[in-house]
Amino acid sequence: MGSKERIQRIKEETRSNILDAALQIVREDGWQALSMRKIADKIEYTAPIIYEYFANKEGILFELTRIGHQLLLQDVRSAKAAQTEPDLQLEAIWMAYWNFAFSQTQLYQLMYGVDMVCCEQKKALPEAIASAKIINDTISELMVKPTPDMICRKYYTFWSIIHGLISINLLNKGTGDEMNQHILKDAIHGIINTIND
Repeated sequence: MGSKERIQRIKEETRSNILDAALQIVREDGWQALSMRKIADKIEYTAPIIYEYFANKEGILFELTRIGHQLLLQDVRSAKAAQTEPDLQLEAIWMAYWNFAFSQTQLYQLMYGVDMVCCEQKKALPEAIASAKIINDTISELMVKPTPDMICRKYYTFWSIIHGLISINLLNKGTGDEMNQHILKDAIHGIINTIND
C-alpha cells in the first residue's frame, strides 16, 4: 500500500471514528449532549482535528442523517425483495421501517425530528428519495389507475400513521409491543384495502 492510500485510509478511519463517537455520545446522553468538544474528548483528539473533517456540528448531523437513510434504504430494499406480491411488499416495507425506528432509534430521531430538530437538508439526500420511490412504486403497482396525486396521498397516509405511532412510542407514551403490532398491522392493511378507493 502506497503512502497516499495509507493516508486516505487513515483519514477515512478518523472520519468514521468521529461519527461513531458522536453516535455513542447520543446513545449515552441524548442529542442535546452532543458537541464538538465531547466528540474530541471521546476519541482523544483535539477539537481542531474534528473541524478538519466537519465544519461544524451540523455537518456531523447531516452525515449521520445520510447514514441513517442509507441503512433504511437497505432495509426497505430487502423487505420488498423478500415478497413477490405488492400488498405483501408494502406490509414488509412498513414493518421494516417500524423495526428500523426501534433498532436505530437515535438515527431515526435525527432523520425525522422526533423529540429534536431534524437535519433540514435530508429531503435532498438521494437515499431518502430512493426509499420513497420504492414505496411509491409499490403503491402504484396496487393501483388500477395510478396518478401521481393518488400515489402521493397514499404514501403520506401510510407515513403519517406509522411515523405517528413510532413517535408516540419513542416519546414513551405508547402501548405495549403486542398492542403496537396489532395497531400497526391494522393500519397497514386498512390503508392497502383503500388504495383503489
